[in-house]
Amino acid sequence: MTEHKITTPLTDEIIGKLKAGDTVFITGSIYTARDTAHKKMIEALESGKGLPFDIKGQIIYYVGPSPAKPGAVIGSAGPTTSGRMDPYTPRLIKEGLRGMIGKGLRSKDVVDAMIQYGAVYFAAVGGAAALISKTITGAEPIAYDDLGPESVKRLEVKDFPVIVVIDKHGNNLYEIGKKEYAGKYSEVRG
Repeated sequence: MTEHKITTPLTDEIIGKLKAGDTVFITGSIYTARDTAHKKMIEALESGKGLPFDIKGQIIYYVGPSPAKPGAVIGSAGPTTSGRMDPYTPRLIKEGLRGMIGKGLRSKDVVDAMIQYGAVYFAAVGGAAALISKTITGAEPIAYDDLGPESVKRLEVKDFPVIVVIDKHGNNLYEIGKKEYAGKYSEVRG
């Protein structure tokens, strides 16, 4: 497992270096969107309107941050369950999305699109939402204001901590971990 410091947008070179299990610190712009925003983005694509931001090489963080306290850029910003975005994600990857941050498992369709187009899935630690928000230096709503906290925002981040869960080859940390655990403790189970 390796540690990387990367800057957005993601390039094929950056994605090629990331392996399942690596720790990554992201600096630059990332975008927020949850399931309703994803649905609106797909509807926009299907109607020929395009997306509210240039998705090529970008990372979407699955989060609906809480309101900012006075003097803060953003409130608590912990990840939401990624599987809720799975119906929409393959299309966004095809359009150029190259990174996603969330928690939990992804569908086979999402993993297949990641392998086909070269994308990576990161996990953020859910229990560290208040700490994660300290790495966010700017937050600007850019689309779907009617969704409130779930609107699409551009976040500026500095050393935003994540772990590579699924790399561009489909290597999945959740599956690797289960196999290692089963092998390590097979003697104990007898």
